[in-house]
Amino acid sequence: MGVARLLAKGWLVFCLFAGAHAVNLGLQRGEAPLDALEEVGVCVLLFAAMGLLFITGFGLSRGLGGRPMLRWLRPHHLVPGFNEVVFVVFVVLSFVNQIVVAPFYMGGGIAGAVQAALAFVVPGQRALEDALQNCSIDGGRVFSSSAAWLLAIIFLGSAASRIGLAAGLIRLERMTRPSSMGPTVTAVLFGASAILGLQLVFIGSAYPWLACSAFTDISGAVLIGLAPLMLAYLIVAALATLRASGPQQ
Repeated sequence: MGVARLLAKGWLVFCLFAGAHAVNLGLQRGEAPLDALEEVGVCVLLFAAMGLLFITGFGLSRGLGGRPMLRWLRPHHLVPGFNEVVFVVFVVLSFVNQIVVAPFYMGGGIAGAVQAALAFVVPGQRALEDALQNCSIDGGRVFSSSAAWLLAIIFLGSAASRIGLAAGLIRLERMTRPSSMGPTVTAVLFGASAILGLQLVFIGSAYPWLACSAFTDISGAVLIGLAPLMLAYLIVAALATLRASGPQQ
């Protein structure tokens, strides 16, 4: 998996997830559904196009080696793999949980058990709970974070069981689509990004620095509901790229 492709996937998921929360906030303010979709849809389209244009330029400058771009556009390039399908399903589940389930099931029963279990496993979950407690807000955010971390752990375990297959696909791709950035450099870049994400989100170093207002807007919703899953996907990409950079077994 190349850097440009990973950036494009991440940016597109981020824009759609943030846009969905923006539509939900508009509906909560009493806006008509079509009006909310129209206003947010234009913004999402512009931001997604802006990011993808930049990322595509980066990929073309580093990965095509002067060959025609249409040579690399094939139908199978647009078909998502199994990991991508599972990731998208989990992102949708996390979003639905944030807006439908979590606000009405906080602290008791199954929700309380999930929160306690994830707080024991994930230091960042405890850091988020402390930050929300200091701000005197919850609204289902603690359970939303717990569910997102649970989905991220399930995805990580599922994808890690197929690391060998993913590494083999990366090797085959490099044979047909050589990149100027070597496999070792790409693996180091992914690994460093994953370590930074672990420190900020899994350990929870980012939460004490956020203002209380950040947890009540779109940025907080994205951080709570999407960041754990994106971190898991990045870790899988780093492991697969690292294995693909080594000798084939």
